[in-house]
Amino acid sequence: MNYFIGLDFGTSGARVALIDAQKTLLFQTGQRFEAGEHDRPVAWQELLFSLLAEIPEEYRQTATAIEIDGTSSTVLLCDVVGQPIAAPLLYHDGRGVDQLSTLQLLLAKYPDTPTKDIVLSSTSSLAKLLWLCQHTDAAKAHYLLHQADWLGFLLHGQLGISDYHNSLKLGYDVQHLTYPDWFQPIHELLQQRGANHLKLPQVKIPGQAIASVLPMVAISLDLPKQCKVCAGTTDSNAAFFASGASQPGEAVTSLGSTLVLKLLSETPVNSRAHGIYSHRWGDLWLVGGASNTGGAVLQHFFSPEELTTLSQKIPVGEPSPLDYYPLLQPGERFPMNDPQLAPRLEPRPEDPVAFLHGLLESIGRIEREGYRLLEQLGASPLKRVYTAGGGAANLQWQQIRDRLLGVPVQPATQTEAAYGAACLALNGWLQSCTQDPCS
Repeated sequence: MNYFIGLDFGTSGARVALIDAQKTLLFQTGQRFEAGEHDRPVAWQELLFSLLAEIPEEYRQTATAIEIDGTSSTVLLCDVVGQPIAAPLLYHDGRGVDQLSTLQLLLAKYPDTPTKDIVLSSTSSLAKLLWLCQHTDAAKAHYLLHQADWLGFLLHGQLGISDYHNSLKLGYDVQHLTYPDWFQPIHELLQQRGANHLKLPQVKIPGQAIASVLPMVAISLDLPKQCKVCAGTTDSNAAFFASGASQPGEAVTSLGSTLVLKLLSETPVNSRAHGIYSHRWGDLWLVGGASNTGGAVLQHFFSPEELTTLSQKIPVGEPSPLDYYPLLQPGERFPMNDPQLAPRLEPRPEDPVAFLHGLLESIGRIEREGYRLLEQLGASPLKRVYTAGGGAANLQWQQIRDRLLGVPVQPATQTEAAYGAACLALNGWLQSCTQDPCS
């Protein structure tokens, strides 16, 4: 039997999932970080080996491949043997903001490069790299690694390897699968800051086998010595892979605290004005945007019990006359980019059912406008929506969104990123078998 392991490292902890070659989920579990440990590589390492050790022995002994996802743009500078030389900068760390003016000057000569706009963010991997080389002992830096890269290295021992999902916000050109021309002045700047030994990652296809597990890892965890460790991905992309979406026009809406849309498209779409960028997805493109509306607004006004009981009383076939823009504070990024956009939550009816109806319908309209915008900018037309996040359990909201979107809306097959990571390991194994037939 072939078994495939997926590990998801998120903001509060990590999870592991194990599937067979038919994508049947056979085992999953998770652990949370202790207080203050979410940004400590030692804690990541401990959790990695602890979760692998929790997999039942009969599965672990015949595991075929391991895939790890991590939070996007969480990066470390490491020395020649892979030890971090400074604390990592996490996905939301905005200290790179003071590097943006430098980046803008360096990139001014390359106005037509699509990856340029992606790195002009204070939280991008590239902005963080420039910050780290200015505020640490850059002479010790040999490798920039993303969270998933470093965790994979602990298992396979190969330094300086990443994937094109994690490397997108480093500036890697995912359309041409190379570092762009504008990296030459970046190299020169890094050398000026003392990073003479720094190597940028070799970029692999997510799920592509890198190497077998180290002998000492195989012995300590009772893994087969031929078990492969694969190139990683980001946590949000792994969650998309778990959903079941696979064809152009299929999308995943995450109804969490915010509203996140991801659509599979035959063409990439990048729009800095709307916060839209595209991840390569084999021969397709994963186009996405995120609104500030979502479940956090609902939870502000209603308890979980109220959301359940009141939703059941909503006349889902009838449009609500209320036109809201549900936000908790001013500012929107997608489908409209307006940092000053004020919440619109009036008039508020006395009937809580009518109020909730108006909120759910208004969020559904924002979702509809988001997908329309992606299509207007060149993405494939919407055909089906899978739903993930806490709001996916609300059947009445699903019916409202089905009416508004005009396409089938259904719950995602799976919602755990660890399951998606395991599927990506399976996918990489299947492709390797096609290229080099397996027995």
